[in-house]
Amino acid sequence: MNDGRIQELTDIYRDGLLNDTLPFWINHAVDREQGGFYTCLGRYGDVVSSDKPIWAQGRFAWMLATLYDTIEPRDEWLTLARHGIDFLRQHGFDSDGRMYFSVTSDGRPLRKRRYIFSETFTIIALAAYAKAAGDSNAGDQAIDLFRNVQDWLQDPTVLQPKVHTRTRPMKGLAVPMILIATAQVLRQTADLPEYTECIDRYIDEIDRHFWKPEFNALLETVGPAGEFIDTFEGRMICPGHSIEAGWFILEEARYRGGDPRLLQLGLRIIDGSWAKGWDPEYGGILYFADAKDLPCSEYWHDQKFWWPHNEAIIATLLAHHLTGNERYEEMHRQVHDWAYGHFPDPEHGEWYGYLHRDGRLSTPLKGSMWKGPFHLPRMQWYCWQLLNEMQPPPSA
Repeated sequence: MNDGRIQELTDIYRDGLLNDTLPFWINHAVDREQGGFYTCLGRYGDVVSSDKPIWAQGRFAWMLATLYDTIEPRDEWLTLARHGIDFLRQHGFDSDGRMYFSVTSDGRPLRKRRYIFSETFTIIALAAYAKAAGDSNAGDQAIDLFRNVQDWLQDPTVLQPKVHTRTRPMKGLAVPMILIATAQVLRQTADLPEYTECIDRYIDEIDRHFWKPEFNALLETVGPAGEFIDTFEGRMICPGHSIEAGWFILEEARYRGGDPRLLQLGLRIIDGSWAKGWDPEYGGILYFADAKDLPCSEYWHDQKFWWPHNEAIIATLLAHHLTGNERYEEMHRQVHDWAYGHFPDPEHGEWYGYLHRDGRLSTPLKGSMWKGPFHLPRMQWYCWQLLNEMQPPPSA
C-alpha cells in the first residue's frame, strides 16, 4: 500500500471516529438520568425505544475505556466508561450471577438468554476500565466473571441447549470466537497463563471442528466433535462472523510475532469466507450463505448489514499488513469503498445498519438492540492504529 493511500485511509478512519461516530453516540445515547446507554436510535439520534441491551452497555464502556488508554486520556471518555459500568453493576446481573440480555430504561429486567454474550462484553469493559483507570476491583471482577463463564459452559444445567441434545447435539462458532477475543482483552490487563491457554484451546476447536476444507468454509454450527449436520442450520455460513473469527486469529498470530500456523489459519478462513460472502452482482457482503450453495432459509440472507463490512475492513487490512500481499490490499479497497459508498449518512452522521442487497436503504435506524457503538468505532479505531504502524518512518 503506497504512502498516499495509507494517509488517506488514516484520515478517514481517525476523523470518522473522532468527529462523527463518537459524537453521535455521546450526544444521543447517554442516559444521564437513569444511567447507561440507549442504543435504539433513529436517523437523527432520536430514541425510538428506551429498552437497553446489556451487551451494548459493555461494548460501549469497553470502547470508551480503550480510547482513553490508547488514544488520549480524555476525562469524558473515562467518565462515560464508568457510567456504563455502573449501570451494568447495578442492573445487569441476576441473583444467580448470570446477566440479563435486556432491561428497561430504568434497569428492570426484561429478558435473559441462554448465551454468555452479555457476560463477555461486560468482562472486556471491566478489564479495559481497570487498565485505563488503574482500578484493581474492576480487574478482579473481570477475572472472576470470566472464570464463572468457563464454569457455566461446562455445566449443561446452566446454559440450556437450543435443541434437544439427545436428538441433535450441536454447538456454535460464536462461543469459541468470542472467548478468544475476550481472553485477548483480559491478557492486556493481567497476563495470566489461563488466557493464552484459553485462546489456544478455542483456536484449536475452530480449526478442528468448525473449519471444513471440503466446503472451504467456516460453519456456524456443528456437532459436538465437529460433525457436519446437513440441515439449514448445519450448512449455514455467516461470512461476516467467520471473517471476524479469522482476524481474531490473525491478531493472535501478530501477538506471537507472526506465528505461521495461526497466520495461515486466519488467512484461510478469511479467504474462504470472502469467496462465499462477496456479492459478485451488487458488491458488498451477503449476510448468510450455504456451505453446499443450496438456498438459504433466512429471508434476510442477501441483505447487507453494517457489521460484516466493518469486520471485513479490519480483516483485509490486517491480512495485507501481515503478508504484504497486494490481493488483500485490493480486497480491502473493495469492501472499504463499497461500505463507505453505501452505509454512512453524510447529513446526520453515523452509519445506517441495514441495506437491501442492491445497497438501497432498508431502514433509517442508526441503532437497535443489536446495533450500537461497537463494530463501527472498533473498526475505525483498530484500522487507524494499524495504519499508524504502516506509516513510513519520518525522514531524517
